[in-house]
Amino acid sequence: MSPRAASRLESLGFEQVYDYVAGKADWGSAGLPLEGTNGSETRAGAHVRTDVPTCQPGDRLQDVCEQLDESGWDTCFVVDQRRVVLGRIGRRAIGGREDVFAEEAMAPGPSTIRPSARLEAMVERMQRQTLTNLPVTTSDGRLVGLLSLRDAEEARRGLAD
Repeated sequence: MSPRAASRLESLGFEQVYDYVAGKADWGSAGLPLEGTNGSETRAGAHVRTDVPTCQPGDRLQDVCEQLDESGWDTCFVVDQRRVVLGRIGRRAIGGREDVFAEEAMAPGPSTIRPSARLEAMVERMQRQTLTNLPVTTSDGRLVGLLSLRDAEEARRGLAD
């Protein structure tokens, strides 16, 4: 919000008004390029798979499963019209193939990371928590892609060379 708008709200009696100005952290969280010794190549966003399957909350799980069978993926993200992640359909739901909507089959609110997350830290996290991948979203929750442990480890080795 602009300083003028903040001032106007204060004059109307609002007591907690903040003048927010986006900065470097927001830039990186949006997946925009970073430069320098800790540039984009050292961040998770540079190494995501962007072809991860998505579906809408009202899609039938059986239809989603058929698409996954054809694509070879074992996960699907339930997103809204703006690609905001609402949930994740994983192996258990796919194996069950119930006659339900994606919204009913999904695990809501999956844990996500930002494109600006340091690759080294994400590799350590995935290894420590025995995760095979992590979904990557912008700060406003829009799906960027999926960071796999294998891709992240390979990228880390490449950076060390």
